[in-house]
Amino acid sequence: MAKNIQMKDVDIYYGKFHAVQGMSLSVPPRAVTAFIGPSGCGKSTVLRTINRMHEVIPGARVEGRVELDGQDIYRPDVDPVEVRRAVGMVFQRPNPFPTMSIRDNVVAGLKLQRVSNKALLNEVTERSLRGANLWNEVKDRLGKPGGSLSGGQQQRLCIARAIAVQPDVLLMDEPCSALDPISTLAIEDLIGKLKQDYTIVIVTHNMQQAARVSDRTGFFNLPAADKPGRLVELDDTEKIFSNPTEKATEDYISGRFG
Repeated sequence: MAKNIQMKDVDIYYGKFHAVQGMSLSVPPRAVTAFIGPSGCGKSTVLRTINRMHEVIPGARVEGRVELDGQDIYRPDVDPVEVRRAVGMVFQRPNPFPTMSIRDNVVAGLKLQRVSNKALLNEVTERSLRGANLWNEVKDRLGKPGGSLSGGQQQRLCIARAIAVQPDVLLMDEPCSALDPISTLAIEDLIGKLKQDYTIVIVTHNMQQAARVSDRTGFFNLPAADKPGRLVELDDTEKIFSNPTEKATEDYISGRFG
């Protein structure tokens, strides 16, 4: 079930380095929220904070509250593995297991959970590949290596793998930056379909992509080189691109800086 994400007064650190300051936002379920802004302003860091991947970096820490449907995911009694199951991640470059079969790539997460029922695994494979709009292209070669697919197909395979464990949230960190225009359009079309079932947050440097796929857009910025990144503005995508509240947002979108 898609869930609401809330961040309340969140500060994110890498050791002594203060990467992101004063993050407060709400991300609605069954919608696409895009993060835009110049490089180094903390967009991907915030994304990794939402599924507790930030903390795997030595010395990294998060202060404040990050909630899924009101439940703080950073409470001491919360298992980060369970958080990462509920909050899937698709990375910038497709990262299937190259020698593992297409089928085994899709159900890798289930096998880690010791699911061994063959009928169930086959059912999840088909459902997930259909969900990633890839089934018709690979149904006759499920035993072939995942690395044999094209770049765009590999990225959709990674999306199938992410949704196979039935997460509540899907995070995408520049999922199209390594893809050709045709594959990019296929992923964007898929994102539009997936939002019917998931809460989706996407980081993109492509402002046209943010305008095409997202319902809400957040603009991040660095006030100065030695200052932590911050969320400047978050609003409906149409408003952000046509009539932003903050001048810094307008300057970035119009190309006057960043």
